[in-house]
Amino acid sequence: MGGPLEGLRVVECASFVAGPTAGMTLAQLGASVIRIDPIGGGPDHARWPAAHGGTGDSYYWASLNKGKQSITVDMRSERGRELVLALATAPGDDRGVLVDNVVGRRWMANDVLTARRPDLIHVRVQGYPHGRPAVDYTVNAEVGIPAITGGEEGSAPVNHVLPAWDLITGLSVSTAVLAALHQRERTGEGVYSEIALSDVALAGVANLGWLSEAAESGRDRTRHGNHVYGSFGVDFACADGKRVMVVALTPSQWKALVSVTGTESVFAALEKAFDVDLTDETERYRLRETIAAVLKPWFLERDSEVVADELNRARALWGRYQGMADVVTAHRGGEHPLLADLPLPGGPTGITARSPLRWNGERGEPGSAPVLGADTDRVLAEVLGLSDSEIGELHDQQVIGERRDPQR
Repeated sequence: MGGPLEGLRVVECASFVAGPTAGMTLAQLGASVIRIDPIGGGPDHARWPAAHGGTGDSYYWASLNKGKQSITVDMRSERGRELVLALATAPGDDRGVLVDNVVGRRWMANDVLTARRPDLIHVRVQGYPHGRPAVDYTVNAEVGIPAITGGEEGSAPVNHVLPAWDLITGLSVSTAVLAALHQRERTGEGVYSEIALSDVALAGVANLGWLSEAAESGRDRTRHGNHVYGSFGVDFACADGKRVMVVALTPSQWKALVSVTGTESVFAALEKAFDVDLTDETERYRLRETIAAVLKPWFLERDSEVVADELNRARALWGRYQGMADVVTAHRGGEHPLLADLPLPGGPTGITARSPLRWNGERGEPGSAPVLGADTDRVLAEVLGLSDSEIGELHDQQVIGERRDPQR
């Protein structure tokens, strides 16, 4: 695909979100990523969302693995395992980089791999540091976020639908790969890095100060619905029923919001009555309900387009609520240059993304959707130097998946 990592080869043997996100990130920066799956596909190969109401190709799998080479191997067989080990430890300065989430398979343990290539860069995704499995939804529950999410009146936990810890873990894996490459270049030494999803989640809430707050108060933070914690921000309904999210984190953003809504005198009186300074975001948070009540009529008197124009002119901080179907419509209309159409092998066209990193002002190509196992023969020939007859024998023994048309 070209890019700053062109020439680097990475072997990826991982399923679901974190590992594939890391491989996709590296591929979009130019690395050649070889993804290894079991014959017939791994547990995420048909994961929803998928085309044709869930019966067709997985939009999820195709998008997370775009731009990669796909090979399928019977990793239960001795010869299949040998192929995987040979690919992961292939010689060369820009080789010997493995990303996996394979826990508990002795044949793929780090010491087995480094016995074949001591300077291997091996980054392993785990659920918990001690090996117990986990997914984003389970670790998110354990760090307390569902307990502070949702409306004030609720008592049941509210799960977050975005697998944020998976995505952050994937980006952390790609960071680990790049850091390890730098170390190997300087020292000639390999790196074994383990990244547990649970550690990423714990680090996230700790680094935001949320655990310190709970330690000091001795209790969980109360829920505040759509209010931004510790400052002022909340949603407002417009005259046409559409809603916008308005935030004022800084004094200048607060001034812009007050100015555009013409509420200077009201808030000046409020400051005097309560002896507060609303340029202080702590005070804005404390009086959030009162502030929202003062601002609410201004929004209700205007359609959302008028609200948008006036907030933009005032340089206020805001965003409109919209559905994903609205984002699709905007993409079809030529907006969002980050997005790109992704034709799936089975026929439908999905929507995927280029790398959000603009390199010297340019957005790279998104990468094409892989066909499961379609690159097996070529990879084995180019990377391991196997002959046509040797590859044919592996097919006959069902060590590798059947021959596939890359255009299927």
